[in-house]
Amino acid sequence: MQVHSLFIYPVKSLAGIPVQQIEFDDFGPVADRRWMIVDEAGEFVTQRGLPRLALVKTRLEHGQVRVEVPGQCGLPLEMTEQQLTVGVWRDRAMAQAEAGRVSRALSDFCGRTLRLVYMPDSSFRRVDPERVQESRRVSFADGFPLLVTNTRSLEDLNRRLAEPVTMNRFRPNIVVDGNLPWEEDQWRTLAVGQGEMRLVKPCARCIMTTVDPETGEASDLREPLRTLAGFRRTDDGVIFGMNGIHTSHSTIRVGDPVTVQQPE
Repeated sequence: MQVHSLFIYPVKSLAGIPVQQIEFDDFGPVADRRWMIVDEAGEFVTQRGLPRLALVKTRLEHGQVRVEVPGQCGLPLEMTEQQLTVGVWRDRAMAQAEAGRVSRALSDFCGRTLRLVYMPDSSFRRVDPERVQESRRVSFADGFPLLVTNTRSLEDLNRRLAEPVTMNRFRPNIVVDGNLPWEEDQWRTLAVGQGEMRLVKPCARCIMTTVDPETGEASDLREPLRTLAGFRRTDDGVIFGMNGIHTSHSTIRVGDPVTVQQPE
């Protein structure tokens, strides 16, 4: 097996960026989901409630994140010293407010007041202690630093769909060219190039998978979630992919070999 593709998502719930390599720091993939969108109450906002966020693209330019709101040039994200407490799921985290320019553009595009916030190094949000005993941190990702998916599983899902979908519906960080569909359910420790990661929880999927990344519209038929629910419903929910944590500060690249170290 090998790494098929890699992605990072500088702003939670905005379009991701395909990359040739990923470097890891304490948070996970460097620059992944360190920015997040919140409402006036400081609660996180995603494509679940605003599907058109899928149309807002991001890019990295000389280490700086730029946001491309439709109809506008790429705007740089600049943080201020203003601190505020924000909510992401059941967690509360300390963040720093964006300077305002991108927040205003995003608010105009979405038709509601939104604000971008950044998670600084001084902020600590813990990975789910029920799944990971050691005190590990995570950025504004839903719960874990990594999401690993398998190309063969997507192929199997697409054979069941009237209209096939692409892997970016599932917003993975690491896409593996697997040998068999759904074999990732049994993966526990992966050696990827010079790096290693532990897969600790199946990823439960939500309505966000029904949003077409190209149109920013949700499927009236709730696909592919409806089809996935027909054969992938477990105690953890309707699952596709595995959440994980990295075990070291390493770099992995597209084409790196992938080895299952400790299959269950």
